[in-house]
Order: sequence, then structure tokens, then C-alpha cells
Amino acid sequence: MTDNASIYAKSGVDTAAGDLAVELMKSAVSRTHGPEVVGGFGGFAGLFDASALLGYKRPLLASSTDGVGTKVAIAQAIDKHDTIGQDLVAMVVDDIVVVGAKPLFMTDYIACGKVVPERIADIVRGIADACTATGTALVGGETAEHPGLLGPDDYDVAGAATGVVEADRMLSASLVQDGDVVLAMGASGLHSNGFSLVRHILSERGIGYERHSADLGASYGEALLTPTALYTSPLLRVLEDPALEGAIHSLSHVTGGGIAANLARVLPLGSWVELDRGTWSPLPVFRHLADLGGHTLESLEGAWNLGIGMFAVVAADRASHVAAALTAEGLDTWVAGTISMAPRDFTGFEQGAKGTNGGAVRLVGAFPA
Repeated sequence: MTDNASIYAKSGVDTAAGDLAVELMKSAVSRTHGPEVVGGFGGFAGLFDASALLGYKRPLLASSTDGVGTKVAIAQAIDKHDTIGQDLVAMVVDDIVVVGAKPLFMTDYIACGKVVPERIADIVRGIADACTATGTALVGGETAEHPGLLGPDDYDVAGAATGVVEADRMLSASLVQDGDVVLAMGASGLHSNGFSLVRHILSERGIGYERHSADLGASYGEALLTPTALYTSPLLRVLEDPALEGAIHSLSHVTGGGIAANLARVLPLGSWVELDRGTWSPLPVFRHLADLGGHTLESLEGAWNLGIGMFAVVAADRASHVAAALTAEGLDTWVAGTISMAPRDFTGFEQGAKGTNGGAVRLVGAFPA
């Protein structure tokens, strides 16, 4: 260690540990690089050859940025860091596919109290593996050591990605029509939202993450770290199927805000839909946590996805074909409701969200016992 590095280390920043972390993650990151990535690994800026966009008539760039929220607290508590990376990619890239865009590249940012090379490498390997699965190049990132601001075992992760869609293939609420069918796609678990409530419930009951749950078939920590499902590649294959061109009108990624609010964002003003709770059974993790917290499942629809990770709003005459294609891609898919444009009273409906003036959505009926 040089004298300058030694002086910096006295303040709590270990540049040698940072260099080791980079070496440990290097091969995983490089595997996400196709010929479009220029300059390889380790530059000040990631370079991506955009000449492929010359083949588009009117390419629209789509961007998204996000983190994974307080789910990282559970990873830190049980010292398991190899799934958080997939959560991050899913939260960012699956927002891009909602407009029909193909992801091109992504960058990540990890802030930590102390660089533990193996821990950082686990996180980045998870990011890289998920980038590979979604066809996204991981072109850069940053690991920032913040001693005194974060504890030695504390960290947070964030990421941003860019994708592209041909303008006349973009999905949006403007394409949604009266009679369109709403298809729901199953979630892998809690995904990466609502963990502050999860942690509150477990804390109130004095339950540690290491405790085994018979209902969940694992420790609470392991069950809660089930990684967020990746929808991008299956959805892109269906969107790019010539036989299904134009069949999907809009998509919604069910993240923060819950089920109804997220679907309302991708419906046109004046439209409405009632989602039938009887069409799916919430996953055991939701039922178990609801029971622990003394909550009904219905009261949690604005906090958790309850087993729905994505919605597709599709043309009625092609809904069965889209559902079959999504199922063939490994996505559990079912009909959850039908869009209507008929005038009605919207009392009890969620209308728009996140600043959008969208459609109206509410859940009706009862969940299967």
C-alpha cells in the first residue's frame, strides 16, 4: 500500500479492498458484454456502440432508475448477498419493458460503510447474471465507501438502465380499447416492495430472520430473499412474435403502490376494470405474513403484489393466444379482468398513480380459501 493509500485508509477508506472487489467481479461483468460494448472493463465511462439504432425508423430511448429498498436490511442481517443483484436488475429493467423497449445497457451504484470485497462481488455477480438473463450489458458501476455515514456492514444499491423501442411499437395507455382483457402474470414472492411493513411485522412478533418457518419451508430470511422474477426476456419474445404483433396494448410492472394503482397507470382516463380476486391464490408468504400481522389480505393490496408481478392489457380476440405464449415462456398467466369504457361511478376505485391521470381499478370478490 502506498503512503497516500495508507493515509486514506486511516480515515476508513480502503482502496486496496476496492481494487480486490473489482477483480472478483470482473469476469461476471465481462460476460454481459457483447460486441456493442466498446473499451471493455474499467474505464471512466462505459461505451456502447449505438450504430444498431441506425436501423430504426424512429428509435425512442427508454430509461429507468431504482433500488431495492429495505430488502437489503434482510440480506445484511443474514449475511446473504447473492440475490440482491437480481432484485436490482428486475426493478430497473422490467420497468423498461413496460413500454415495449429492449434494454441495452445498465450501470449500478453500491454505497457501503466498508468495502468487503467478497460481499461486493456477490452483489455485482447477481447484477451481472440478471443482466445476462435480460440481454442487458453492464457497462459500468461504482462502489463508494462511506465510513462514518454507514455502518461497516451497511450498504445500499441502485441502478439505471437504458433501452430502445421503435416509436410505432411503443406500448401505452393510448392503445387500450373497450373490451381488452387484463392478463396477470405470477410473482416469485414479495419481489422488492413492501419490506418496511414485513420488517415491522416480524419485529413486532419478535421473530428473527434466522428462525425457521414451517409455513414457508425455510428460515424467514431465506424465504424473504427470494429474488424478484425477471419478465423482460419472455415478454420481449412474445412482443417480437410476428403472429402476436399489436396484440399487447400496455404492460404494468406491479411494484410500489400495490396492485390496483400500478395497473391504473397504464389505462386511459375514463376506462375501468374490476380485478377478480377469485382468479388467483396469494402465495403462502403473503398469507403467513398477513396472519402474523393480524391483517386481511385485502388490506395489503396497496403494499404487496400478493402474487402478481406484471399485467398485460391485450386485444380481446387475441387474449388466449397471448396467454398461451406467455405460459409457454414460463410465466404463470391468467385472465384477471376486462376493460370497460362505459360511464360509471368510480367510488372505491384507484384512479391513476405516480402523477398520472389514468384509468380506474378496483379489486372485487374474495380470494380462494
